Amino acid sequence: MEQATFAGGCFWCTETLFSRLDGVSRTVPGYTGGFIKNPPYREVCTGRTGHAECVQIDFEPDIISFETLLAVFFDTHDPTTLNRQGNDVGTQYRSAIFYHNEEQKIAASQFIQKVTNALVFKNPIVTELNAFDVFYPAEVDHHDYYNLNKNQPYCTAVITPKVQKLVEKYSSKLK
Repeated sequence: MEQATFAGGCFWCTETLFSRLDGVSRTVPGYTGGFIKNPPYREVCTGRTGHAECVQIDFEPDIISFETLLAVFFDTHDPTTLNRQGNDVGTQYRSAIFYHNEEQKIAASQFIQKVTNALVFKNPIVTELNAFDVFYPAEVDHHDYYNLNKNQPYCTAVITPKVQKLVEKYSSKLK
């Protein structure tokens, strides 16, 4: 079992997508990359704690590779917008990969270079590549948010289209 930590905007979106992949055994929404311990959601939302909303992913590399996780990550958010995803604006919504070891750092760096060279995105990628330090799980009401609140307007407008895109592009990788 390995871990990956991705920040791709709202953690409700990120958790929802990665939890559907075969080989992912657990996803936990939370916070990383900031400078205070155990930040509460209300504080993170202000942007003053330095944390990013992220998801920590436990995965089986024999079933799903880190490179596949990277592909899903880059396909399901906009890595070219600084400190925002759609209408979610602030440093807490930044695009970032928090690598857990040197292999992840190299793989993420090479992946970013590959999609940059292939001109996959019209604008430059601004995804941060940072060493993982500490992860703080979000409050329990943020866990499995989409599945428990599918009819909530944010879920139907923002998350459901991402789930549909995931199903279309990665159907062979789903549970």
